[in-house]
This record gives sequence, C-alpha cells and structure tokens, in this order.
Amino acid sequence: MELNDVMRTTFSARDYTGDPVPDEVIYDILDTARFAPSGGNRQGNRVIIVRDQETRDRISKIAEQPAKIYAAQRDAGESPWNTIVPSDVTAQRIEETPPLDILVEPYRNASVVLVFAVDLRVVASMDKELDRIGVISGASIYPFVWNTLLAARQAGFGGTITTVPVANEPEVKKLLNIPLEYAVSALVPLGKPVKQLTRLRRKPVEKIATRGTFDGEPFTV
Repeated sequence: MELNDVMRTTFSARDYTGDPVPDEVIYDILDTARFAPSGGNRQGNRVIIVRDQETRDRISKIAEQPAKIYAAQRDAGESPWNTIVPSDVTAQRIEETPPLDILVEPYRNASVVLVFAVDLRVVASMDKELDRIGVISGASIYPFVWNTLLAARQAGFGGTITTVPVANEPEVKKLLNIPLEYAVSALVPLGKPVKQLTRLRRKPVEKIATRGTFDGEPFTV
C-alpha cells in the first residue's frame, strides 16, 4: 500500500474476526514501528505482547470502573475525564451507569493486546512546571504507538489506541510486572477487523490550521 493510503485508512478497529495475529507478523510490525522518533533518541519505549486470555480479561475488568465514569459523564453531555471543566456527575449516577462495551470488550476479544510503556527516567518532560496536565512526555512514546498501528494496517490488521485502564495504572503495573519508573501509555487491542473502513470522517485542513497565530485566518490554498 502507498503511505497516503495507509494513513488515510488506519481507523480505530474494535471489532475483530477472531483470526490470529501470528508472532511473526507482530515482530515485523514492531520492527517497522521502532524507527519512530523519541526525545533525544533515548528510546525509552517498551511494549508487552499479551496473548493470555485470563490476563486480557483482567485488563478488561480493570477498565470497567473508569469506563463507567466515562459513560456517565458522556451521557450527561460532558467531555469525559476532562481536566479543565469539572464534572457534575454524582457517584451514584456513575455506579448506576454500565461501562461502555467499546471501552472494555476489545481487550477480551482481540487476538492480542499490546501494552506500551515509557521509561520516565529518560523522558524530557518540558511542561512539568506548568500549571496544567502534562502532555509533552507522550512525544517520546506515541509516535511509536501510531507507527505500530500504521504497520498493522499495512499488514492487514487493525487496532486502536486505548487508555481507559491507565486510570487504574497501579493495577495494570502489578498485573504485568511493570517497574515503577515506567508510565503505561497505551493499550492496543490488535486483530483482523470485521470490516476495513476506507473513508474516515475527519475535519478538513481549514478547520484545524491557521496562518500566523491561533486565531489567524484558516490555512487554505
């Protein structure tokens, strides 16, 4: 496939046929993805290949409570897990709301789950002193995660970047023996998509790019 086609058709795949993803394919995917950039080329990225059904079921269970919070806040018209606008959703409403299947079931149903972590000892967190949630550290791991999904698409497989279980990161770390110095960054269920999408809905360039300043004119040609 051409690179443009891969980039334009790599979607969030959550429904899988059950076909296996062989170790050889996963190795080739990661062998391509590892060329992603990282801060200072320190390459603090790690990935755990989780096939065991019991372990994947446990990951799904770990995701249930944060998925309930997500669903309750979404149903209330809020932006779930937001750090800017406080939630008005009560604990009672959260407990009465079932978790969204799309947030918990892919871990059980995928052929494999790839768990990505980054070594915080080698990451330059340039925004650590700012009065907001930190995001800069992700620049040293998410290019690798996205490269993995692009390479999976090239190989005829698909997955999605998920973070819901990370709300309970200590449980994920204990389950997978992840050292304290590492941050769990993403969990990617991977499998053969039931349906391969070829037309994705995304905002046009004019809606996301401006000239000169944030409030500048829409960028167009």
